[in-house]
Amino acid sequence: MDRIQIHEAKCNELHTTYVIKNHDYGDSFAKTRAVVPNAILVRLHDKLNRLTTLMTGEAAMVKDESIDDTLLDLANYALMELVEREAERSNG
Repeated sequence: MDRIQIHEAKCNELHTTYVIKNHDYGDSFAKTRAVVPNAILVRLHDKLNRLTTLMTGEAAMVKDESIDDTLLDLANYALMELVEREAERSNG
């Protein structure tokens, strides 16, 4: 696969993960954000800390977590925040 195809596949993977987790967790990100508007900062901070741990070779606290999974989580949280901001603008 070339880079364009890899990008498309990763975007599709992000979307699938979003749909599944949104169903499983009952739209918890939006609900948390309604109570704590800047919740995204905490989520991104947690993921960046996890990424730092993984990339510096420290012992992972969660079994089977990977750098790739953490990067996908970071990307999806950023997209989720964009979705919430757009939904707010659309709903007025």
